[in-house]
Amino acid sequence: MNIAPNSHSVTRKRLMAAVASIAVAGAIGVGALTTGTGPVLADAVRVEAPQVPGFADVVERVSPAVVSVKVKAKISPAADDGSDQSDDPDGMNNLPDNPQLRRFFKEFRGFGDQNGQGGIRRFGHRDHSNDQPRPVAQGSGFFISDDGYLVTNNHVVEEGSAFTVVMNDGKELDAKLIGSDPRTDLAVLKVDGVGKFTYVDFADDSKVRVGDWVVAVGNPFGLGGTVTAGIVSARGRDIGAGPYDDFIQIDASVNRGNSGGPTFNLNGQVVGINTAIFSPSGGSVGIAFDIPASTAKQVVQDLMKSGSVQRGWLGVEIQPVTSDIAESLGLKSQNGALVSSAQDDGPGKKAGIAAGDVITQVDGKDVASPKELARLIGAYSPGKSVDVTVWRDGKSQTVKVDLGKLPSSDKQASTDQQQPAAPAKPDSLADLGLTVTKSENGKGLVVTDVDPDSDAAERGIQPGDVITSVNSAEVNGTDDVTKAMTEAVKAGRKAVLVQITRDDSNRFVALPVAKG
Repeated sequence: MNIAPNSHSVTRKRLMAAVASIAVAGAIGVGALTTGTGPVLADAVRVEAPQVPGFADVVERVSPAVVSVKVKAKISPAADDGSDQSDDPDGMNNLPDNPQLRRFFKEFRGFGDQNGQGGIRRFGHRDHSNDQPRPVAQGSGFFISDDGYLVTNNHVVEEGSAFTVVMNDGKELDAKLIGSDPRTDLAVLKVDGVGKFTYVDFADDSKVRVGDWVVAVGNPFGLGGTVTAGIVSARGRDIGAGPYDDFIQIDASVNRGNSGGPTFNLNGQVVGINTAIFSPSGGSVGIAFDIPASTAKQVVQDLMKSGSVQRGWLGVEIQPVTSDIAESLGLKSQNGALVSSAQDDGPGKKAGIAAGDVITQVDGKDVASPKELARLIGAYSPGKSVDVTVWRDGKSQTVKVDLGKLPSSDKQASTDQQQPAAPAKPDSLADLGLTVTKSENGKGLVVTDVDPDSDAAERGIQPGDVITSVNSAEVNGTDDVTKAMTEAVKAGRKAVLVQITRDDSNRFVALPVAKG
């Protein structure tokens, strides 16, 4: 047999390659080599985790009841007196001089920035070329009855003369303003349409707990129905927006245009109405404030009935009870509201309530603070007779008060304070750190100097203040002050309650008596 010189080596190489292929196939579990086959891949990772309940069922049911509210105002030409209104395009100049309050409303009332982030239209833009209705605000609202009554914020509609409601399906309907209440920032609109509207109910917010899940539905930045979720962060928040502040704080994302929109619990009931946000940046930072359902329900009923809210009026100026004040009066706690003055024409004074009284109960309901007293009295109708319990002269007394009607503007109590002439010879109240002189009309002592290291200075007493009483005893001279302090020491009290007047208003300050 004739064999080529290198044929043996070639054959050997082919044999070794075949053996190697068989070994690999065995290692990967393949019985025989087949042209075009590949390795078998493992299954994709999948974790069987517990299913967390979502919000889709709630949102699906409540969304038809939530609407967008477009507000237009009939803008008149520039005033005939030549005044220029262009420096107040958003109507903010009428708000109190409170930077925090201005920021709340300016950033949340629905105004956008025409050239700002996202190109949102500025709803506050005014065109003085004609008197046609122009867009001024855009917010949210929700139906509370099948015949078309809906709730929103007062600050959304307050400048409006024409209102349009945009339904969940995009349909637009005209609405009319039934009534509004600036003190609680609530308003009621009415839509007349064919058929019945889907509506929602108010929850019992007394059962709402910090940590409960909530869902906010509204119209942020004019985008239409938007849903955000979060929890109740706090209750009873006072943000300085009004006399009845009692907000629910939530951390659901709420932005401009959400004003007037509802916040739901997982049962689809309204626990609160979005009304303000805290926003150093202008956007949501997870701190939003809702008007509680209990407040809204009562106000809305009154607005639907008469177009306005009639509140009871006690006619007193009040201030908190501090620990020092409680000590000076012999109170065991800081609960209650201290009467700094009773207005001459007010029902409280007519019933015998006087400066220095601490109101502790109204019709048997405990008064925790001045805010609580305002809410309790405001919940009654004018003419209602209530029992007011006061702490006076070391004991509780009850007086019956026929409440009046809350004036449209808060009245201020008047005093007989007059600015005295410079005294010829000041007297010293060294134990209190004060230098005083008799007032020009002989009633009270005028503070002429305050020791900067004294308790009086620490508690805010200033030159020009007039001391009118100490522990409810009238003061006409330094002897009266000394006598009151001595009696307080004998009674085992560590402070005296000093009544002062400043700028035609009264306030009380507790000052420690001399240590000995």
